[in-house]
Amino acid sequence: MKTGIHPDNYRLVAFKDMSNEDIFITKSTVETKETIEHDGQEYPLVKLEISRTSHPYYTGKSKLVDTAGRIDKFKNKYSKFKK
Repeated sequence: MKTGIHPDNYRLVAFKDMSNEDIFITKSTVETKETIEHDGQEYPLVKLEISRTSHPYYTGKSKLVDTAGRIDKFKNKYSKFKK
C-alpha cells in the first residue's frame, strides 16, 4: 500500500444503529464529537438510523422509520378532514 495517501484522520470509528443498538467498527474519516467504549477501547461514535442490521431490504422485515415525527404531524394536520 502506498504511504501518505490517506488523510491524517483516517482511523477506526464505531457506527451505532440506534434502532437495534448494533455497533460495528470500521475505518473512516468522518468527524464526530461523541465517543463510545466498545470491547475495552474508546472509539469516535457515529449514530445511524438504519444500518445493514435493521434495513428492511437485508432483514426481510417491513418497518416504519419515522424519527422526525412526520407521520404524526401529517395525521394531526389532516385529522380535521376525517369523515
